[in-house]
Amino acid sequence: MTHIIFIDGEAGTTGLDVLRRLEGRRDLELILLGERRRDLEARREALNSADLVILCLPDEAAREAVGLIDNPEVKVIDASTAHRVASGWTYGFPELAPHQRGEIIGTRRVSNPGCYPTGFLALVAPLVRAGIVPRDQPLTVNAVSGYSGGGKAMIAEFEDGTDAPPYRVYGLSLKHKHVPEMTKHAGLETPVLFAPAVGAYRHGMLVEVPLHLSALPGSPSIEVVHGALSEAYAGARFVEVADLETSEAMARVTPEGLNGTNRLRLHVFGDRGGAQVRLVALLDNLGKGASGAAVQNLNLMLGLPEDTGLD
Repeated sequence: MTHIIFIDGEAGTTGLDVLRRLEGRRDLELILLGERRRDLEARREALNSADLVILCLPDEAAREAVGLIDNPEVKVIDASTAHRVASGWTYGFPELAPHQRGEIIGTRRVSNPGCYPTGFLALVAPLVRAGIVPRDQPLTVNAVSGYSGGGKAMIAEFEDGTDAPPYRVYGLSLKHKHVPEMTKHAGLETPVLFAPAVGAYRHGMLVEVPLHLSALPGSPSIEVVHGALSEAYAGARFVEVADLETSEAMARVTPEGLNGTNRLRLHVFGDRGGAQVRLVALLDNLGKGASGAAVQNLNLMLGLPEDTGLD
């Protein structure tokens, strides 16, 4: 069976990467509008004739696109932030919780996670579920992404030959749009303190959550924290937890280590017997952090093997 797919926003950074991942698949037929991609009626027709639509648009444009769909059979994956905490939308992180994959399979509206939240939630949500991190615990997340995460304007800034900085922090108002998404889907009651940065490399990402174990109930050990994460992702196809011995032997983690994949690797760094840990997630912000995740969700929603066309 061939499924008809329409990528609304195929010329954007995420849209182009989704297109690259799908265009060689024989089980899919892509609707490509080309020069007609800004034609409202052409988009409306495509949005209502596809089996599944992937929205790779700015937030307001994504909301408008959903409003153009009147065919109740059309399935939608929204890669924008517009619906990540919205009622009636399923959060598209299959590994987030035991029930999440089933909810994605059974719904027609999926909001693709953000790249930073994917790393943060992978590290924190299992610990909150296990009661290791209290729901009212104040948490800080430090993260750095390649400049492709900023879209075409930032890509041009770093690649047009001007003096772009090698590294910079941003989100200095502490009101970044990822904060509600991270807080809600982690099961937290206290908004996280999000400290994002961008580096002078195209894609790849590190997300870090430092924890004072002595400030948590029962002062859990590094082994307890690591065990909870390992149990949460046992058997996961795309999420792995590095064993403690591997992490202990490492002197550094580089953000480009999983580029080109849909994989996510988690590390628990710290001194055994110590009172602190550094939880670190490594992923490709254009892979498991964006287009790879969208393809994984597409496969689930269409009843296809989850890893089709990935890695």
